[in-house]
Amino acid sequence: MLRRRMGYADPTSGRDLLGNRSLCFIFICAFGLVTLLQQILYGKNYIKREEMESVPSSRGQRRGLGGYRCYAPLNGGLYAAVVCKPAQQFSRLKGDETGNWTGPVNFLDDGSLKPARNGKKRYLDSYDGSYDYNSTACKELRQEIMDVKVLTMVKTSELFERWRNLQVCKWQQNMVETNNFKTSLSRCCNAPSFLFTTKRNTPAGTKLRYEVDTSGILPISTEVFKMFPDDMPYSKSQFKKCAVVGNGGIIKNSKCGKDIDSADFVFRCNIPPINDKYSADVGAKTDLVTINPSIITERFQKLEKWRRPFYEVLQNYENSSVVLPAFYNTRNTDVSFRVKYMLDDFDSQRGVFFFHPQYLLNVQRFWTVQGVRAKRLSSGLMLVTAAMELCEEVHLYGFWAFPMNPSGIFITHHYYDNVKPRPGFHAMPHEIFNFMHMHTRGILNVHSGPCT
Repeated sequence: MLRRRMGYADPTSGRDLLGNRSLCFIFICAFGLVTLLQQILYGKNYIKREEMESVPSSRGQRRGLGGYRCYAPLNGGLYAAVVCKPAQQFSRLKGDETGNWTGPVNFLDDGSLKPARNGKKRYLDSYDGSYDYNSTACKELRQEIMDVKVLTMVKTSELFERWRNLQVCKWQQNMVETNNFKTSLSRCCNAPSFLFTTKRNTPAGTKLRYEVDTSGILPISTEVFKMFPDDMPYSKSQFKKCAVVGNGGIIKNSKCGKDIDSADFVFRCNIPPINDKYSADVGAKTDLVTINPSIITERFQKLEKWRRPFYEVLQNYENSSVVLPAFYNTRNTDVSFRVKYMLDDFDSQRGVFFFHPQYLLNVQRFWTVQGVRAKRLSSGLMLVTAAMELCEEVHLYGFWAFPMNPSGIFITHHYYDNVKPRPGFHAMPHEIFNFMHMHTRGILNVHSGPCT
C-alpha cells in the first residue's frame, strides 16, 4: 500500500508543468524582442546625434589629433569652431597627460549645455576667447559649482572637472553679491577700524585679551602704546584692484607676475621669496606682508642674536609694511615686538602693525559659519578677508589646497618648496572651496591657471 502511494502520479501535473514552461518561454521572447527594438531605435538616434555633433566634412573640418571640432554659440546667433577635447587621464608617477577620447561637449541652439550621454560627465575646452559671463552656458556652469553645497558632496576629481569647465567663462564682478558680502564683513569684523591694533581702538591702560590664550591679559603700557599707529592706515574700499598672493605651488609657471604687479595693492603671506627666480610667476610688488612669529623663531633665532639677516630679507619687499599676530598667544608677543625694535634700530621707515586679536576672533567666527572649521585660519584667508573690505575688486593668485592642479597634474605644496603644513591645524580645502563659491558668485576672482 505504501509503495503504491509513493508511485502515484497525477496525470494532469505534466500538462501544468508544460504550461508554465511555455509561459516562461513566451515572456523571454517578448523581453528579447523589446530589447532588440530599443537597441535599434537607440542606434539610429545615436548616429543622428553624432552627425549633428561632429563638424560636416563638406567644410573640410575633420577629427584631428587635437580632438573633435564642434560649434560653440556666440552672441548674435553666430557660432565659433572650437576643439572639443576628451577627458584626460594623468599619470601619478610622471604627471604626463594621456588622451582618453570620450566625445565632445554638446550645445543646444539657445547656447545652453546639453548633458553628456552618461548623464554625469562632460568635458569642455575653451576656444580662443571666453564665453560671456551672462550667457546661458556660463550660468549653467556656475550653477554646477553652486550645487556642491559642501566639499564632501562630490569627489575631488568631479569638483576639478566642474571648475575646469567654468574657466571658459570670463569672470565678471557681481556688485550685488559683492556688496552683500562686504556688508556682512563690515558688521562682524570691520577691518577699516579694527584690522590692526591702534592707539584709537586700544588706548593706553587697556587690558587686551589674547586671541587664543583668552585667560591671558596684556596691560597696554605706555611703552607698548607707543608702538601702535595713531589710526588705521587704510580705509574702506580705498583701493580699486587688489591682488592677494598665496604661496601655493599652483602659481608656479603661471606667468602671473605682470598681472599681480599691475594691482593697486598687493598682499603677501609670510615673507615668501620674490627674487628673479620667481618674479615672473609671483611678481615683486608688495604693499603688505604677514610674518608668522614661528618663522622668526625657527629661521632667525627669535632675533636674539644676529638681526641683520632678517633685516636684509625684508629689504626684498622694498617699503612694504609688515603685520604680525603679536597677540595670538603670549609666546608671540615678545618676538613680534622685537621686529619693531629691530627696524627702529636700523632707522627703517617700514610700517610695523599687529593684528587686533578681537578682529581675528571675529573673522574666525565668521568663517566657521561658512563651514571653515579649523584650529587656526590660514594667513591667506585673513588677508583675503581684510582685502574684501579694503578693496573694490579682489583677485587671488597662488591659492590652492590640493596635491594636484585642476587638470590633475601633481604640484608642490609651495611654489618654492614642498614642505607640508602641520596636519589638522588649518582647513585649507574648505577655505579654497569657499573661494570657488565666491568666484562663482562674482565676489572675487580666483586665478588657478596661466595668466595670458
